[in-house]
Amino acid sequence: MKTLDVFKALSNETRLKILNGLREPEKNFPPQDEGDFHLDGVCVSSIQEAVGLSQSTVSGYLATLERAGLVRSKRMGPWTYYKRNEENIRRVLKALEEDL
Repeated sequence: MKTLDVFKALSNETRLKILNGLREPEKNFPPQDEGDFHLDGVCVSSIQEAVGLSQSTVSGYLATLERAGLVRSKRMGPWTYYKRNEENIRRVLKALEEDL
């Protein structure tokens, strides 16, 4: 996890909205036919529906968040689900607190 990658990921309003939405997925995303919000995460198609952007754009945003270590992905059949990586988010906050 690189600090610059984290700042880059958080510098986009939509990526920040997605990350914040994943904190309480049942309130921020439409219901899913498959997968549990808390165990599996939120399906890309549900995230896409919530933010109103193309699947490719949303997938790119999620890849940026994942590279920064802020989310984790899980494949289930043909679908990919994302959820927050709370452990890394705590590390980022601690590092910022210590370094700034």
